[in-house]
Amino acid sequence: MESIEELFRKAIEDQVFTREERRTIARALQEEELDPKTLGHLKAQLFQMAGEEMDDMRNDRILEWLRQAVKLLVKAGKPIYDHQVYFSPGADCLRAICEQIQQTRSQLDICVFTISDDRISKEIIAAHKRRVDVRIITDNDKLYDRGSDVEQFAEEGIDVRVDQTRYHMHHKFALIDQKILLTGSYNWTRSAAENNEENILLTDQPDLVKPYQKAFQDMWRQMTPFQ
Repeated sequence: MESIEELFRKAIEDQVFTREERRTIARALQEEELDPKTLGHLKAQLFQMAGEEMDDMRNDRILEWLRQAVKLLVKAGKPIYDHQVYFSPGADCLRAICEQIQQTRSQLDICVFTISDDRISKEIIAAHKRRVDVRIITDNDKLYDRGSDVEQFAEEGIDVRVDQTRYHMHHKFALIDQKILLTGSYNWTRSAAENNEENILLTDQPDLVKPYQKAFQDMWRQMTPFQ
C-alpha cells in the first residue's frame, strides 16, 4: 500500500502523468489486488495529494492528473495489456518486427509465408547467434522464390520446417519469448514495406497469445524439417 502511494506521490511532482508512470502504477495495482476498502482509502489519498499541490496557476494540470489517477483505481483489478498496431507502406511494420526480434531473450517462433527482406533476416540470424532458440515455419512453395532467405537460415543452424502439401502455409505471425504475439497481413518482404497496404498487431494479452502458441506447436509437429 505504501509503495503504491509513493508511486502516486512521485508521479504528481511535475503535475504531468506520463504514460510510463500510469503503466507502472497500473501493474502495481494489478499485482496488489486491493480490496474495495483499501481502494477507497487510496482514492481519498489521491484527493489529498491533489489538494496539497493546487494553486491558482496549476489547478487545470492537477485536476487532469487527478482524473488520470482515479481512472487507474477504477481499472484496478482488471488485466492491463499492451496493444500496438502498425501499417505499411512505410517503415513502421519493418521497424516493429526488427525491434521485437532484437528484444527477444530466449525463444523466437516465426510462422511466416515467405521471408525475403534481408533487414529482417539479419536480425533473425543475430538472435540465433546470441543463443535465442529460433524456430521457423514457412511455405514449401516459397523456399526457392527469388530473394528467399530460408536456405541461409538452415545453413546458419536455425531450425526450419515446411509444409508438404499442394496448399499454402499462409500464416504471418511470430511469438516473442512466448509472451508477445506479432501478427497481421504483413509479409516479411521488401515489397510489403515499400509498396503494399499491410498491417501488424502486437499484443501481450494471454488470451490471444495462447491460441497462437498452440497453433505453432501443432504445425511444428506436423511439418517437415528443411534440409
